[in-house]
Amino acid sequence: MREKELTKTVRKGEELHEKNLKKFLLECNLVNDEKSDLIIRQFYNGYSNLTYLLKIEEKEYVLRRPPFAAPKRGHNMGREFKVLNNLHKVFDKTPEPYAFSEDVEILGAPFYIMNKVDGIILTANEAKERQLAPDAFKTIADTWLDTFVELHNVDYKAAGLESLGNPEGYVERQVNNWGRQYLAAATEEVPSAQKVMSWMEKNQPENYEYSLIHNDYKYDNVVFVDDQWKKIAAILDWEMCTLGDPLMDLGTSLGYWTTASDADFLQQGLPSPTTMAGNPSRTEIVQQYALKSGRDINNLTFYFAYGLFKIAVIAQQIYYRFKHGHTSDPRFANLNKVSALCCNTAWNAIQKDKIDGIY
Repeated sequence: MREKELTKTVRKGEELHEKNLKKFLLECNLVNDEKSDLIIRQFYNGYSNLTYLLKIEEKEYVLRRPPFAAPKRGHNMGREFKVLNNLHKVFDKTPEPYAFSEDVEILGAPFYIMNKVDGIILTANEAKERQLAPDAFKTIADTWLDTFVELHNVDYKAAGLESLGNPEGYVERQVNNWGRQYLAAATEEVPSAQKVMSWMEKNQPENYEYSLIHNDYKYDNVVFVDDQWKKIAAILDWEMCTLGDPLMDLGTSLGYWTTASDADFLQQGLPSPTTMAGNPSRTEIVQQYALKSGRDINNLTFYFAYGLFKIAVIAQQIYYRFKHGHTSDPRFANLNKVSALCCNTAWNAIQKDKIDGIY
């Protein structure tokens, strides 16, 4: 992972209390001297929880905490730490967590610290700079999908995570919860949003499997070991991990999976390395997932529309925080347009009953 490309100076208003942090690191035996020089950088790629790189005593750690002025729902650092702490024992593709604190007197919010996983995070910019050939993306997509299937096959009971979520009624709860969250964060009228919500309520699957699911699985949330692209060192961003329908997980990934055949405005609104030559189409991803997992995939349009709508809600919630002055991150200024784009795309997919060739 190339630090110069993934971290930057900490944004104004998102600084960490250095003295308190060094004291905590000492108490957790992560440093030898709280007077040691500490360098704090901020990872810029994420849109949700704030993630920092800590460099001290020739060691590197990663710290995660909720966004400032974040809603109480979600951003549960204790839950995320528990997932990693338990899962790391049975699944080797997770960062190793070191310490968690819910004492808001230290940094103003609960937070946890984990190891920094070295490797390559394939953001859109990273992929363009590497000028990856189509054959490379065939390997990348295959490895990414193999790991996705592996994740869905994890024995969550062996990890002690059987109480992580309630898989019974999962789909119905997700449809209802994301709809409520969208309405709570809405800042303008988007006709397609209401249409998608109404359609999903009436067309959701009643029977489905369940497994451990990540809920945000995409290229820039995995760390490839090296540029041979044959192994993933770790999956990142476990804040939405739960027990539920693995096809809901797949639907979210498909929502992010823009392709070269998509309309230009869709590629620009949801930039992703998946638009580069060599990547499979969304339909091909589904076919390969079915083959590798052995799962039958029905109601595909529902899962894709759900994934797009969920992304729309997340984008709208972040824009809501930006609009009300809770963050100054300039990346958030147009997320309302991204949200509307996702709703419109979901409605088009529903009307055409397809996941490729939507526009």
